[in-house]
Amino acid sequence: MPRSTSYESAHRESLLDPTAFWGRAAEAIDWYVPPATVLDADAPSAPRWFAGGELNTCHNTLDRHVLAGHGDRTALIHDSPVTGTVRGYTYRELLDEVARTAGMLTELGVGKGDTVVLYLPMVPEAAIAMLACARIGAVHSVVFGGFAPPELAARIDHARPKVVLSASCGIEVDRVIAYKPLLDAALDRCEHRPDACVILQRPQAQAELRAGRDLDWADAVRSAPAADCVPVAATDPLYILYTSGTTGSPKGVVRDNGGHAVALRWSMEHIYDARPGEVFWTASDVGWVVGHSYIVYAPLLAGCTTLLYEGKPVGTPDAGAFWRVVAQHGVRTLFTAPTAIRAIKRDDPKGAHLAEHDVSSLRALFLAGERLDPDTYHWARELLDIPVVDHWWQTETGWPIVANPLGIEALPAKSGSPGKPMPGWDLRVLDEAGEPCPPGTDGTLALRLPLPPGSLTTLYRDDERFAATYLSRYPGHYLTGDGGHLDEDGHVFVMGRLDDVINVAGHRLSTGAMEEVLADHPDVAECAVVGVADELKGELPLGLVVLRQGVDRPAPEVEAELRTLVRSRIGAVATPRRVVTVPRLPKTRSGKILRGTVRAIADGRDYTVPATIEDIGVLDEITETLRAGDR
Repeated sequence: MPRSTSYESAHRESLLDPTAFWGRAAEAIDWYVPPATVLDADAPSAPRWFAGGELNTCHNTLDRHVLAGHGDRTALIHDSPVTGTVRGYTYRELLDEVARTAGMLTELGVGKGDTVVLYLPMVPEAAIAMLACARIGAVHSVVFGGFAPPELAARIDHARPKVVLSASCGIEVDRVIAYKPLLDAALDRCEHRPDACVILQRPQAQAELRAGRDLDWADAVRSAPAADCVPVAATDPLYILYTSGTTGSPKGVVRDNGGHAVALRWSMEHIYDARPGEVFWTASDVGWVVGHSYIVYAPLLAGCTTLLYEGKPVGTPDAGAFWRVVAQHGVRTLFTAPTAIRAIKRDDPKGAHLAEHDVSSLRALFLAGERLDPDTYHWARELLDIPVVDHWWQTETGWPIVANPLGIEALPAKSGSPGKPMPGWDLRVLDEAGEPCPPGTDGTLALRLPLPPGSLTTLYRDDERFAATYLSRYPGHYLTGDGGHLDEDGHVFVMGRLDDVINVAGHRLSTGAMEEVLADHPDVAECAVVGVADELKGELPLGLVVLRQGVDRPAPEVEAELRTLVRSRIGAVATPRRVVTVPRLPKTRSGKILRGTVRAIADGRDYTVPATIEDIGVLDEITETLRAGDR
């Protein structure tokens, strides 16, 4: 697809003539049958992109590059500091592994339209399994490795997989987590029974296999024939991904094949400015949408080398881990979460580890997954001296809604803003009545329908819930669930989830704005603000802060300064009831802060420990800290 001459012209055309815009983008994809129509918008709430077209996503990620003579180009690098191993796969080698894994699934009775659940750590086989499912038209559903049995069971019962692919264990820094007992416990409580479970045996822990159900992965693949690609309709599902933190009936986002391939391929060139053969590293997990889109599918669709990292930003072995990986593999683009950069900043505030590595290959750092505070943005920008691009998107959208399109033109960056709406996204800021908010006024961030290619098409086995959750609040719009505003120049400022807006004596206040103030204090490394119950005012802000390493001032002194700082910057009504220093914030493994859990602790309510929590012990520490303050 020819490059657009400017961001403004690309965005304008994508909204005024989406058929022409996305029709050209679709030319970058191999089709068995070209689509009869680009956009079937008869039902804008559920548009069908590239209807009538047939393709195979696996062919577009692997086979086409081998057929084009690039089989010897490195497709995937697995870098695992927790096992001390590095392994690379060329496109030809990866294609062979995927084809034989697909053949194994076929021999187990998996066919077009069947579901397969993946419960795997960050190993090459995770990406191989996803691509193998795509190769034969099966629908994969990746469940984050290490999920507790009840959550895993709920997803298995909902997805009804024919086969489950798993591993004997995962590794968290220096701790081995046995997956197989978790899988066994989940299956014991499931109503649905998969035909087989295929287990990857890792040397760190051997799993006991149940006769008649469990198979050894290596043995099963070794005897399997290579499977060819199966053509599927562009509108056929590629995968189901259950959103994190789901309780009760799981909420499974469905992604199609055609729109997904077109949108991700376009985004690699035009948003991330990535070229074939370049090393693209997304430091996330395949269990999250970021891992689906930008570890597995998008880099391979673009002919890049993708890097699968089994480690942490700190602790494997130190705060220089990311810089070592960049230098060793010549990473050109790094994409991670702000929490990873904050962790590095906390442990190495002066960037001493960076000086030990040659990171001259790195041209851009992209951050997403949570709100990027200005302090972290400026720290990374000054340390690396490269573009630092905050961008905003969701599991449901599959690729960035708001960003800085480095492959079209680099827009002026504004601290606190992830950028401007990307082509395809018609972003509106609406008030309670559904009317547009003026620039600078916070409201609900909504997307005018139809959504562009690559967005969710529905919720798995729950069309009614899809409509009720996303489409009912503002007719003709998709509800993002986030609040924020546009400025006079069209930059978007995302202030956080709508449920993170608190009501203090009738004043609606953004916890994100308060977090900006706390994060601006020189002694603060990380922070979170939540609203807690108050008999008089309804809610009051509670601030949790993690201090930078080396701060030796008394915590009460810093806490008092922070309360005063919020009062002076936002107003007396926003003054936190308390600001409490804690050793670390409670987070999920994907880096999201467990604000709801903190609210429950502060209010003295019962809560369920989330399955995705990274460190259970931190909740006990926060509980004790808050109780001590109450005493």
